[in-house]
Amino acid sequence: MTKGTTSQGTRNDKSHTLCRRCGKRSFHLQKRICSSCAYGATSKMRRYAQQYKAMRRRTEGTGRMSHLKTMARRFKNGFREGTQAAKKVSA
Repeated sequence: MTKGTTSQGTRNDKSHTLCRRCGKRSFHLQKRICSSCAYGATSKMRRYAQQYKAMRRRTEGTGRMSHLKTMARRFKNGFREGTQAAKKVSA
């Protein structure tokens, strides 16, 4: 039983490929399910509290937050829309 160069030649089959949703090489080709984010099985992301480091890597605030980053400012102003600021009177 050799463990060297000849063994590396037999490693030419892929069970997992890149996932569309999370981008990791965790999408099982035969099961059609991602082992990292559960894409293909559920519409919700796979997350468990015991893997707190994995939760930290892909929680809210780790991406662009194109919608959420404006929410704090809009909340502070009462979600007002379609109004204009009051004119400041210089004395």
